[in-house]
Amino acid sequence: MPAKMTDNSATQERIFAALTAHPGVKRIDTHAASVFLDGTRALKIKRAVKYPFLDYSTLEKRKAACEEEVRINRPHAPQIYHRIVAITEEPDGSVNVDGHGRPIEYAVDMSRFDESRTLDHLAKGGQFDADFASAIADAIAVSHAAAMPADGRAWASSIPALIDGNSNGLRNGNHVPAAEIEQLAQASHAALLRVRPLLEERGRRGFVRRCHGDLHLANIVLIERQPVLFDAIEFDAQMATVDVFYDLAFALMDLLHHDQPLAANTVLNRYLAATPLENLDALSALPLFMSIRAAVRAQVALTRLKPPHSDDAGILDQARRYFALARTLIQPPTPHLIAVGGLSGTGKTVLARALAPTVAPQPGAVVLRSDVIRKQMFGIADTERLPPSAYTPELAARVYEALAERARRVLAQGHSAVVDGVFARDAERDAFATLARDCNVPLTGLFLVADLPTRQARIGGRRGDASDATQEVAALQEHYNIGHIGWATIDASGTQAQTLQSCRDAIAEGR
Repeated sequence: MPAKMTDNSATQERIFAALTAHPGVKRIDTHAASVFLDGTRALKIKRAVKYPFLDYSTLEKRKAACEEEVRINRPHAPQIYHRIVAITEEPDGSVNVDGHGRPIEYAVDMSRFDESRTLDHLAKGGQFDADFASAIADAIAVSHAAAMPADGRAWASSIPALIDGNSNGLRNGNHVPAAEIEQLAQASHAALLRVRPLLEERGRRGFVRRCHGDLHLANIVLIERQPVLFDAIEFDAQMATVDVFYDLAFALMDLLHHDQPLAANTVLNRYLAATPLENLDALSALPLFMSIRAAVRAQVALTRLKPPHSDDAGILDQARRYFALARTLIQPPTPHLIAVGGLSGTGKTVLARALAPTVAPQPGAVVLRSDVIRKQMFGIADTERLPPSAYTPELAARVYEALAERARRVLAQGHSAVVDGVFARDAERDAFATLARDCNVPLTGLFLVADLPTRQARIGGRRGDASDATQEVAALQEHYNIGHIGWATIDASGTQAQTLQSCRDAIAEGR
């Protein structure tokens, strides 16, 4: 819907002209703001417009919006957001920034950052590695931990309007088939019907918070090698008051859109590890959340198809790709349980992490690792070492019971799991076969094997890992009576790529 221009527009154009009269100043316009870049400084002025979802029609409202923007964004991006400054009209009629005359406009005073370092631009340069993806997840988790809980009832009740609003926006211009828009809407409403009791319960339990609200990749920037969240929604607290998983879903979806499946999976797994365990029980809402977010981006792209961009093939392609992603995400396939076993040093964890992004539904499987669960049971960090007394058969049984219980929770949400453990005992492997039958999902068991020198060399090269296995432990494991494995046996003595391909082949054969 086009913006309604206000009586302040002429004054703003005068201000904008004065600001751009200085050499080297660059102006960037969005639908709601104009940003003026000058050296290391950026001034952001709210445009005098009024939309159904946003009202900047008066000077008082624009000042309040500037104040709110700094309040919301500064805690997570203090290196970007500084203060509010007045744009003043001096007695001689000139316009100054932070002058002594009468305030005629207000701006957010910010530090300029390298626009080429936002994640949407960086994604074009290649795959994000696991460390970078983990840092993204940590930044999001920190923002959610600091966000204020809110009444969840209003959030759950607002979702039907989100779905219908997407449908209406997608119909504009007849750029995507009407039948496909209707199919997406029906599937989205059906998905909401299934998960609404869950969402209402999460609202009661404090998972609905005043979040960022607009967490696509263009609103995350790399500064001093750390991802920084910026440009959170300030103009409508209700729009940004959502389930934290819905906030996360925007980043996950956009990573998928930008062909970053490994990063999307790493962000999901790292976020789950850093936040309350109850988030495992919200995985069933993730397809709906990501699909809604993709449809939002599709219709936003379509709104840009107006003069002078009416025939921009790139914008139309982007809109159609987001729309196609929305349709794919709303119909997740049957989940899959994959168990990765093998003695210490065979490369189970590396393989599990490499496999997970390729296991549907998107953004890939949840990775559950016995070594991590054991450390959690003892209340210590992943990389702290446990004594030998923590590795008795009785404690091992408890670890595998916890591993199975978490896998059950993931599968119950319609999501896949990749489970990483030694699985040296028949009972451990049998328990997961039973779990797969109970959950009515396919099970693929992969047991990695490698010679002792290879395993010991890998263990010797570990740094900062959750495993407590030593080269001596690896030698003792040679005497294990593993029995009849019954899983696909994978030669893991070669490269990581060779092992991964062998496992993919085994999974394909078992389907």
